[in-house]
Amino acid sequence: MIRILLAEDQALVRGALSALLSLETDIEVVGAAADGEAAWRELQRLKPDVLVTDIEMPGLSGLELAQRIQRQALPVKVVIVTTFGRAGFLRRALDAGVSGYLLKDAPAEDLAEALRKVHRGGRAIDPQLAMDAWTEADPLNDRERQVLRLAGDGMSATEIAAKLNLSSGTVRNYLSEAIGKLGVGNRIEAYRLARQKGWL
Repeated sequence: MIRILLAEDQALVRGALSALLSLETDIEVVGAAADGEAAWRELQRLKPDVLVTDIEMPGLSGLELAQRIQRQALPVKVVIVTTFGRAGFLRRALDAGVSGYLLKDAPAEDLAEALRKVHRGGRAIDPQLAMDAWTEADPLNDRERQVLRLAGDGMSATEIAAKLNLSSGTVRNYLSEAIGKLGVGNRIEAYRLARQKGWL
């Protein structure tokens, strides 16, 4: 039996995934969480074989969950099921040790088969996305990405500096580097482009 934990902030989608997977004779949904922090707690309590998670969730994102699992070397495989069909997200997911990456509009039977494949030690990646992922590299480093995300949320350099325990000058340097790497005119354009490419 493959023991699954679901992490999805939309109750309707969470319920639908749970109902679909429960139809499979070899898959058991042992728990479900509505945000990343709850998923992290449930992971440690339930010790599932596979975590099925969305990317964007309150608290911890699916990618941050995968990174934490990777850092702690937990024996759980991660499959991301998301609407974000962008190569940048897939590259970051693979860097975080994710074993599966599927889009929410994929047929339901594809998810069950992907879970079996991942449970056996394989990988299940949307093929078109996999092709796209290697055509364009993410130019941003983690700190530039973090600073740009906060700038996109409307925070000033001073506010970002306070939040990240950096100096305002250092924050401005990170923003300047990101703007230069993306070849745009300002931080808002940089945020929009990076978001569009799936790098944030």
